[in-house]
Amino acid sequence: MDEAVGSERVDAEAAEAVQRIVDNLAVVVHAPDETLRLVVLCLVAEGHLIIEDFPGVGKTMLAKALARSVDCSFSRIQFTPDLLPSDVTGVNVFNQRSNEFEFRPGPIFANLLLVDEINRAPPKTQAALLECMQENQVTIDGVSYSLGRPFMVMATQNPIEYEGTYPLPEAQLDRFMLRIGVGYPEREDEWEVLERRLERGADEVELEPVVGRDELLEMQRAIEQVHVDRSVGLYMVDLVAATRDAPGVQVGASPRGSLALLKLSRCRAALAGRDFVIPEDVKAVAVPALAHRLSLRPELWVQRLRPEDLVLELLDRVPTPKAEAEPEPAAE
Repeated sequence: MDEAVGSERVDAEAAEAVQRIVDNLAVVVHAPDETLRLVVLCLVAEGHLIIEDFPGVGKTMLAKALARSVDCSFSRIQFTPDLLPSDVTGVNVFNQRSNEFEFRPGPIFANLLLVDEINRAPPKTQAALLECMQENQVTIDGVSYSLGRPFMVMATQNPIEYEGTYPLPEAQLDRFMLRIGVGYPEREDEWEVLERRLERGADEVELEPVVGRDELLEMQRAIEQVHVDRSVGLYMVDLVAATRDAPGVQVGASPRGSLALLKLSRCRAALAGRDFVIPEDVKAVAVPALAHRLSLRPELWVQRLRPEDLVLELLDRVPTPKAEAEPEPAAE
């Protein structure tokens, strides 16, 4: 009985903390509440995020606002064609006084890393992020350096102006847990952006941290207590497998996509005040978690079908298991 009460308290505290971050983000970026919630879910699920949308809609501002909302270290890298891998990870520098090489850490040694316009840098520099994103460490001259926790990469890129850019290879794109867009605001929302700017009297928005590092780490640990029934787990597997067999798909989602569904759906369940996952949790995160992992055949691009459309279609086709009933508390 005490364990059930403790679980409910953790869920309530996590949900409250997430809402504080979402409210903080909403001060800066006008985006649907569900989009802002997905950003926070990705952070709690220990994933990495790529934000793809048109220039000027607040991609960079959203990433910076998330970093300011959490009391953790933050670095930003503007990717350019002349950026070197050592500019990201760090480099060994010879110290003439000690007659030894010393490691100078790069900007990647931060809890939250913003990679602005990730497709502007050449593949060699993009590849410098692979080990960091997968294993939370950097290897320089045969020596591995651990990155602190939490660690999250937030990357931005534009869906236009492809000339002079280097599209991310599938192997690297697959390492991002979520891909989201911000979208253009509605008429009233855009006026509210202008109105807030008039009230502030300055371009910069001052945000105070609303969640500490220790609290965030506790939230990440609490997610491991969320139960996933076998039927719901197999639903995730079937959904990901359907992306591999769907007509018009060259490459479907990998098992990494299944793991992303698992982590995100557990986070969503916990933040909804539940200690068990239901199919609706999986459906809510399926599109942003799977769409960027699919490679479509040219004929589907001609038909203007997007990977997001395909995932939505599969959500209608794959049989949904019955929702798990809330577990009854154990008798005293």
